[in-house]
Amino acid sequence: MNKEKLFSLENYVFDLYKNKNIDLPFHGWHHIKFVCVKSIEIARGIQADEFIVESAALTHDINYLIEVDSQPERATDERKRILSLCGYLDFEIMQVEKVILDAHTGYRLKIENISKESVALSDADTLFKALPITPIIFANKYILENNVSIRDLALKVTAEQNSLMEQDNYFYTEYAKQKYLRWAQTNLALWNNVVECLSDLSVIDLLKSVKIEL
Repeated sequence: MNKEKLFSLENYVFDLYKNKNIDLPFHGWHHIKFVCVKSIEIARGIQADEFIVESAALTHDINYLIEVDSQPERATDERKRILSLCGYLDFEIMQVEKVILDAHTGYRLKIENISKESVALSDADTLFKALPITPIIFANKYILENNVSIRDLALKVTAEQNSLMEQDNYFYTEYAKQKYLRWAQTNLALWNNVVECLSDLSVIDLLKSVKIEL
């Protein structure tokens, strides 16, 4: 029964992204699929409920289909509608919603206050931002999607992630820390350097000369 629900949900969500009215070069289906695969991988390593984790991963960014640069709560009603259509029971919908909200980086919880399912989703979603390829390939896509400057993005990344790194709370699981923390440290160091670099007048003039918005 759970496999049927997941099959129905993945197909439904895929169609939503395929037919979306909003351009999502960063938070598109490629992001959802990556987070889904990695969250299941992490869930297996920590004995979390894979059904709930995969369901949450597939729907965690539905809010971006409604409004770019929005918070997860923006899609609470839409997620409920989608999950209901795919055969999810009320208690399962509530579980999925809680996992999504608790996993959101902006609402970072202490490890003792978060479920294994939220931990799996959070680490997978965080990993997408920490990949070595993200600043090369996806940073510009984020800038285009959210209509922000490179300075805005650099300040957002460093404001959200420096404290997590300092508190050894960047990833929740030892599994993710062992495999991916070095990537995250290198990635964050780059963004800290970007912030510093953007205070250099010569760099500012360089960017202006090629019409890069600051």
